[in-house]
Amino acid sequence: MREHASAQLNRQGNEHFSRGHYTEAYECYAKALEHDRKTGDQRALVATLGNVANICAVSGRREAAQQYYEEVLELQKLLGDERGIGTTLANLGNLRADGAHYERARAYYLEALDILKRTHDEAAMAVLFSDLGFVARETGQYDEAMRYYEQSLALMKRLGNEGGMADAWRMMARTHLMQQRYDDAVACCRTSQAIAERMRDELRTGGARYVMAGCCEQLGRLQEAADLLELVVEMDRKYNLPKLQENIGRLEALRARLAEGARA
Repeated sequence: MREHASAQLNRQGNEHFSRGHYTEAYECYAKALEHDRKTGDQRALVATLGNVANICAVSGRREAAQQYYEEVLELQKLLGDERGIGTTLANLGNLRADGAHYERARAYYLEALDILKRTHDEAAMAVLFSDLGFVARETGQYDEAMRYYEQSLALMKRLGNEGGMADAWRMMARTHLMQQRYDDAVACCRTSQAIAERMRDELRTGGARYVMAGCCEQLGRLQEAADLLELVVEMDRKYNLPKLQENIGRLEALRARLAEGARA
């Protein structure tokens, strides 16, 4: 194989990955991995192993992903790639968070944060603060979650990352909703949706509508909740999103409650 064969295979794999063609992506990465192990090119191996780990993570093969990320981490330490180490630790945190192992995820995230602060990687730190907020929220530490989300929002604003800003407002809305602070949740949802609509970002707009529907349902505004959820379901269908059936069921339940109320 030519010297740049690994890069070509990884690029092809990334193209398949971006389209959701995970089997084809894995096949490309596996060929690149075989090539890199033969040549002993450690930097190429880091990139390829990271891609293999990512594909394992998104396809639910967490233990395999863990092993690949750990191999990446060892190579990055040998190469002195401090920024890469921070990224891989964050990926390991994501893997544990996806499996609801929140304390282990928090440990990885905090270790990554120490490194990212040293490397002044503000873009990665902004995402990591949001990840730490999620872990805090899922473990009932709502005040801590809000502090992390506010830190994420501040960095996203400084970096001009509007998508990240919309995400931070939506995550704060979700946290307020879990605390039954509905007025605050609604205000955060509106801000998130306004940013997403300005960006013409359908997925983020749908995410804000989803949380707003939850607020409306809790406030007894069932028709408004159903109208919002109907828009969410349309988006789920358009993009074949994994929560489609769950949201259809939720919408049908709302419609049944509305019909029952009309008969009463």
